[in-house]
Amino acid sequence: MLEIRDLHANINGKEILKGIDLTVGDGEVHAIMGLNGAGKSTLSNVIVGHPSYEVTQGCITFNGKDLLSLKPEERAHEGIFLSFQQPVEIPGVSMVNFMRAALNAKRKYQGLEPMPAGDFLKLMREKRSIVELDSKLTSRSVNEGFSGGEKKRNEIFQMAMLEPTLAILDETDSGLDVDALRVVAEGFNKLRKPKTSAIVITHYQRLLDYLKPDVVHVLIDGRIVKTGGPELATEIERNGFDWIIKGMSL
Repeated sequence: MLEIRDLHANINGKEILKGIDLTVGDGEVHAIMGLNGAGKSTLSNVIVGHPSYEVTQGCITFNGKDLLSLKPEERAHEGIFLSFQQPVEIPGVSMVNFMRAALNAKRKYQGLEPMPAGDFLKLMREKRSIVELDSKLTSRSVNEGFSGGEKKRNEIFQMAMLEPTLAILDETDSGLDVDALRVVAEGFNKLRKPKTSAIVITHYQRLLDYLKPDVVHVLIDGRIVKTGGPELATEIERNGFDWIIKGMSL
């Protein structure tokens, strides 16, 4: 599904990614762990096409297409979704209008007609129940006045509506209590299909206990320096990253 080769990227002239190689197959969940400043969020932003980041070397292929040649909105329409660390508020734009515009833009890209209003509202009700999102929140402006947990649930709700094939969860567990974390993770698991893949960026084991990644990568100083199974995340939770960094210096 996703193939990244020798990816280098910078922001404001500073190189952050220094040669990333990563392959994500259909239906796989990959976790990326690392210290602050290692380049985890830069990687997610480059994949979705954030204009502040400049790719200086390497390539990204998504379902056979050159991802770097696509605009950010085209990448989203192709099936890539990013759940932000800190979801933004959009005053004056209701959740209903926001989601209807997003969904119909994707349908237009796919050559489909806009979804009828009745079908859209029915779909919203179905998807909202998956993440236990209060119906009152969908009638308000996007994320305005939402708690941290409500914003994260809203992100997973948006993912449910758009049905991406690759979801990037960038520290979705940040600031969540145990109950909210469980609801968000279980909501994501309910949405998974055989060809739905994910990149989960996190500092902590607790989210991975719910999502059960197939592969865990450690990103340090702009490079993936270690890859393993779920047991690697358990070892990091127990011993931190020092043992990996020390091994690099030997």
